[in-house]
Amino acid sequence: MFHRVFTLGQLQCNASLLGDEETREAVVIDPGEQPRALIDAIRDGEWRVKEILFTHAHIDHVAGALEVQQLTGAPVAMHPADLGLYDSLAEQAAWIGMPTPPRVEIAHWLEEGEVLECGSVRLKVLFTPGHAPGHVSFYLADQAMIVSADVLFRASIGRTDLPGGNHSQLLESIRTQLLVLPDETRVIPGHGPATTIGLERRTNPFLAD
Repeated sequence: MFHRVFTLGQLQCNASLLGDEETREAVVIDPGEQPRALIDAIRDGEWRVKEILFTHAHIDHVAGALEVQQLTGAPVAMHPADLGLYDSLAEQAAWIGMPTPPRVEIAHWLEEGEVLECGSVRLKVLFTPGHAPGHVSFYLADQAMIVSADVLFRASIGRTDLPGGNHSQLLESIRTQLLVLPDETRVIPGHGPATTIGLERRTNPFLAD
């Protein structure tokens, strides 16, 4: 499996390009603001992007969707519980002083437990609300990897002081969906460096209890 992380935009969102190196089929997860490096990699690698996946609808994770879609023609997928957040892109843009990104039609509503296929790569949709009402994470069991986005970070957890955030719900998502995974599972957060489930289980101060 091919996997590359691109850190994009003023809020340094981690976007992922995941693909099967034999079939050249790929998915993009969280096409953040200013996705030029991501777009160049798709073009240079001759990747056939099957789908653009949103973990959640905060502006820094979805702002580059149209640019990626214009190159690839790929449909966009999101969990329906984040539609209200997606409808508030103009308000989100005003909060951080950036232009409102163009809205892209959602073609596929993700469901908890759904398995997405990309060549030989399989991503299971885990419903992980708390940071956002419709936040999902993508678990690749065969690769011992999870794209947690803004649920779990190295030595931290997602913020819950934004509209739709819920601290107790976030902790429940982490404990029931992420900490049940094997310790060696590599965690790709929405911002900052990668970590592992085992490291966070042992050392994350927000999960100490």
